[in-house]
Amino acid sequence: MKEFIRTHKAFSFYTSLVLLVVLIALFSPWLTPNDPFASNLGNALKAPSSTHWFGTDKLGRDVLSRIIYGTGLSLFMGFTIVVLVASIGTLVGSLAGYFGGKVEMVLMRLCDIMISFPGIVLAIAIAGIMGGSVGNTILALTIVGWAKYARLVRSLVIKVRQEDYIAAAIMSGGTSAVILRRHVLPNIMPLVVVTASMDLGVMMLEVAGLSFLGFGAQPPTPEWGLMLNEGRQYLQLAPWLMIFPGAAILIVVSIFNLWSDSLRDILDPRQNRG
Repeated sequence: MKEFIRTHKAFSFYTSLVLLVVLIALFSPWLTPNDPFASNLGNALKAPSSTHWFGTDKLGRDVLSRIIYGTGLSLFMGFTIVVLVASIGTLVGSLAGYFGGKVEMVLMRLCDIMISFPGIVLAIAIAGIMGGSVGNTILALTIVGWAKYARLVRSLVIKVRQEDYIAAAIMSGGTSAVILRRHVLPNIMPLVVVTASMDLGVMMLEVAGLSFLGFGAQPPTPEWGLMLNEGRQYLQLAPWLMIFPGAAILIVVSIFNLWSDSLRDILDPRQNRG
């Protein structure tokens, strides 16, 4: 372990930051100094002070408590979306790349249709039709995002399918399900994991974007994008309502992006050969 940390100092450092964010998300209900949902109009729009470090919003709710509590929701939504799009895309891409023929043609044309639309615009349309909520945001971004993974996995499976050990497995009587599970997926998963880790920060940004536009989490949910939307009308009077949620998004997304870059250096075979 010590040798690994010395060899991969950047990855170890960013992993510690990711773990810190995850711990804050997991224990956010107990880390908030005040009730993130409790309003007190007598304290509305109070500037940052020793009592309220990040100030209060228009309803007198503690901004720091809402940001801490929102960490869990933002991370949960981002992680859930990444897992769903990676899983669906891996399944579709594996079937298309391994079986080829009509199966590949049908599945890839479906991918082409999804990719032809601008992702965030399609997500806004889907969320707008279904209505703004946490669940609908996750569903909308999942529908939009799986096609990229399907195309990536398909190209990887086609390459792996040409290897001699796949031909040997087929000759020995291995079923398609067994070959995919034992021989194909283990060889493509490192790149899928790297891609998924790099998308985690992106998904958190898109979640915040949908909430900012009113298509994501709804009041009184303490979600960072929604907090930005609520604070924009008080930008001159109470700028902290946008500064602190914006800083939280910037810091957390930057941590996950830097962590994914360092993870890619370890798991990407092309990086390892270099």
